[in-house]
Formats: sequence, structure tokens, C-alpha cells
Amino acid sequence: MIGPNNATYTPYGAYELKEKYQKNFATATGLAVSLVVVVLLTAWIVQLIKGSEEVFMAPTVIKTIAELGPPPTIVQKPPQVKVTQPNVAVPKVGIPTPVADEDAPNDDVVLATREELADIVPPDISAGDGGDIKVDIKEDEYLPAAGEFVAVEVQPEMIKEVKPEYPRLAKQAGIEGTVWVMALVDKDGNVRDAKLAKSSGTPSLDDAAVKAAPLCKYKPAIQNGRPVACWVTYPCRFNLNAGG
Repeated sequence: MIGPNNATYTPYGAYELKEKYQKNFATATGLAVSLVVVVLLTAWIVQLIKGSEEVFMAPTVIKTIAELGPPPTIVQKPPQVKVTQPNVAVPKVGIPTPVADEDAPNDDVVLATREELADIVPPDISAGDGGDIKVDIKEDEYLPAAGEFVAVEVQPEMIKEVKPEYPRLAKQAGIEGTVWVMALVDKDGNVRDAKLAKSSGTPSLDDAAVKAAPLCKYKPAIQNGRPVACWVTYPCRFNLNAGG
């Protein structure tokens, strides 16, 4: 029997590494701490150098609300448009032309004041006192063209209607119709002109209606209290049953 005293005995595990691991752990920990310290010192030195370059500005102390000033505007200003100035020639000073003494302006002229102009009364030309002033203005009668608009307050009114003569051939053929006639009524109520406004479809009826228009009499149109000339349009009916 072989016992532990007479045989080679090998202990279990790596005892050499177990004996040195504490030393290796302490060395690694020291290197890591040293690296961190170096990084922190480098950052502190760089920050210190930058801080020394900055200019120190004293803070502004506001003691009252009035020192705050107006708030900044929120309205956007329109963009400035650059306008090119036109090239305008500089006016030249003219050379005075000598004139004779009698042609020179009179510097002793006295101009009337505003109060003096207000006191001037124009002559009364409507009194008709037999003086030298006489107003004799003849007002020409104005006759508007056909279709021209004339503003009137009271339209013309027919006071005498002369019916046209029924054409014989149209009456024998039993033809009826309505003719619209345009008549120019002057300020005396007389018909100065007549035109066909709308045909009845029968030329003989149209001619008879236009021919009878100047025989009618009207009360003239009124504008501003005075009679005026204007055009009127009225129907002229040809009806066999009415005995026309």
C-alpha cells in the first residue's frame, strides 16, 4: 500500500495564479484610476483655458419697470424696395433780357385784400332800370335725336288723337294689326317728327299710322317746371270690329 508519505503528492488547482491574482488586481485597479484622473485633469485644464479667454461682462441691474423699455414689435416691416431715381437734368438759370423802362412791370401795384374783394358788389342786371346793360338771350329749342334719353319728370300726354285712315285694300282683305309709332313732341305739344318703332307686318298699315302721327296733339313733357321736347312711343291699332 502506497501512502502519502512514500508517493508524489500534487495539490489541486493553480496555486501560483492564486498567489499572484491579488497583486494583478491591485495593479489593474491603479491603472484604471490613473487613466480616469488624467482625463478629468485634461478636461479641467481645457475649460480653464477657454474661460480665461472670455470677456467678463457685468450684469445689467433693472431696478424699476420703466427701465424695461418697450417690448419688441411683432409686426414685420415690408421689405425696402430700391427705387431708381430718374435722371432729370438740372434746370439752368436763364439770363435776364433787358427791356425798356415802359415795358418794365410796375412795382407800385396794390393788390386788393380778401376783405376788399368781398365788399365788391356786382351790378344787378335783372332790375331793368333802363341802364346800358340789357340781357337779350334767345334760348334755342333743342330737339333730341330718335332714341336719345331725355330726363323728364312728367311724360307727354296725348290730348287730341287723330286715328289713321284704314287702308282700303287691307280693309277689304280683312287685315288687322298694331303699329308702334315714335313721335317727337316739342315743348308746345306739337309732333315734329314721327318714325316707325315696330311694324305690324303690313306696310300699308305702318304708313297710315306714321302719316297720322303729326295730326295728334300732346301736353308737353315737364322737367324742372319747364316744358321740354322728347320722344314718345304709342300703339296704333287697326281693328275691323272697331270700325276703324
